Order: sequence, then structure tokens, then C-alpha cells
Amino acid sequence: MKKIVGIFLVISLIFVSACSKQNVNEENDEGKLTVTTTIGQIADAVKQIGGEKVTVNSLMGPGTDPHLYKATQGDIAKLEKADIIFYSGLHLEGKMLDVLERINKTKPTYAIAEAIDKESLLSANGGSYAYDPHVWFDITLWKQALEEVKTGLIEKDPANKSYYEENAQNYFKQLDELQSYAAGEMARIPEEQRVLVTAHDAFGYFGKAFNMEVMGLQGLSTDSEYGLGDVQKLVDTLVKRNIKAVFIESSISERSINAVIEGAKQKGHKVKIGGELFSDAMGEEGTDEGTYIGMYKHNVKTISESIK
Repeated sequence: MKKIVGIFLVISLIFVSACSKQNVNEENDEGKLTVTTTIGQIADAVKQIGGEKVTVNSLMGPGTDPHLYKATQGDIAKLEKADIIFYSGLHLEGKMLDVLERINKTKPTYAIAEAIDKESLLSANGGSYAYDPHVWFDITLWKQALEEVKTGLIEKDPANKSYYEENAQNYFKQLDELQSYAAGEMARIPEEQRVLVTAHDAFGYFGKAFNMEVMGLQGLSTDSEYGLGDVQKLVDTLVKRNIKAVFIESSISERSINAVIEGAKQKGHKVKIGGELFSDAMGEEGTDEGTYIGMYKHNVKTISESIK
């Protein structure tokens, strides 16, 4: 019996030792920074700039509204395990602000949109916002924000500085090409037809970049309430200006826009849904729309084909 127990203990020790070595080897093989982000747009940028040197966890997936999002226990664990954290800021993740500010005391945490020159930001109209936080729709401003991603990665991992700089340079070239593509497509829309009507006011920077008037039923945040008066005001505008297409958003219920369509119908004006746009969230991972560039191209194509 003692012999059997002894053999069992030896086997157990060998197994534990092997597992320990395997874990160490796995850690050594990885050698990556663990990065946690809030929205998918930031996660995609970190993947592009960080490349094989990072493992990225995004808290907010497809169809998630960052304005209303509250951190779960699983999210807290991801934030605590991260080597570095990137979030948008400008109050986009308003209900997570306390958590993000608290975690900032213990590890590198970057609000990347807050690095943009304030004179370049669109002012908000009341509410808890000083500025419009949807900066990723202006590619020039988004590149400024992404400089913070590059800076953050280099500060945390200076040995790979040249790697991050080269990746950022290559990615920014792709963003410049995207901007040229978008400008060309939007220029094909007659100026008098450049009116974009959506569920909430997320496309201000897009409108400014491409000389397009933007109207949203709700304000900058989906946390803001809208009433019958807001619906009626938008309906009157659609009828008066003969606007025939409105757009839904992937992260917001269609209910509000459907109320506008029905209101216009009652006034004898037919309005169609021009398509679904990605505003605060991107598409499913593994699809073109699951990347920032793919999402942006989808929006440009959907808008240009529906209103020109």
C-alpha cells in the first residue's frame, strides 16, 4: 500500500512540475501586452498598431450602446488584468466613468479622444457633454486620437518602439486612403440632397467633414429623452424639405425612427429607411464591418446610394 501511495505522489509531482513548466513556457511564448478597450473602434486600432505584440479585449461588442453601458463583473476583471487600458473619453462611456477613473490610479489608462485639440471638437448643446464625443467619424481627428494609442504602447513597451511606429504609419496611410475614398463618394451627392437623418446625433463630425447637414431625433447621447414634440419637429422638416430617406443605427432600436416615418406618412409624405448605419458600435467580428475601415466604407456606401 505504501509503495502504491509513493508511486502516486511521484506521478503527481511530475504532473504538477510539467504543468508549471508548460504555463511558464506559454507566458514566455506569448510575451504580449494585454490591452483592454471600451469601444470596438479603439480595439481595432490597437490591433492594427500593436500587431503581434498585443492581445486585445474589447468590453463593448457589436450592437452595444456605449452611452448606456455599465461595467459588469467580467469587465472589471478584464480591466484589472490589463497591462494598459484605452477608452474614448469626452463622456462617451458616461456610466463607466467612475470605474475608469478609479482604475487609472493603478495602471496606465488613456482617454484617447481627450488628446484632440479642443478647438477642433464640436461643442455639445447642453446635457452632461461639453463636446460631441463621436470623433471617429472625422478621420483627421481620429488619427490625432490614435497617436495616444501609439504613445501608450511605446511608454509601456519601449523596446518595441520602432515596431509600433511603423505599424501606426502604415495604418495612417490606410486611413488617408479611406478619407480620399469617402470624400470622392460624398462629392457625388448633389449639395441640396446632403441631409442625413438618424436616430441620434452621432454623425456631426461626419457631416462637418463632408459638408452634409445632419439631424438626429435624440441628442448626442441615447440616454437623452425624446418626446412627441421632437418627433413632430423632425417630421415637419422631412415634409417641408422633401427628404425621402432616414437611417437606422445598429446600436439603437428602430422604434424612434419608425415613429418619424409614420408621422410623415400621416402627412402624405413617404419616407424610406435608407439602410442601417454603424454609429457607436461596429459590425460583427470577422466581417468587413467589424473593422473601422470596413465600417466607415459601409456607412459611406449606404448613405451615398440612398440619398443621391
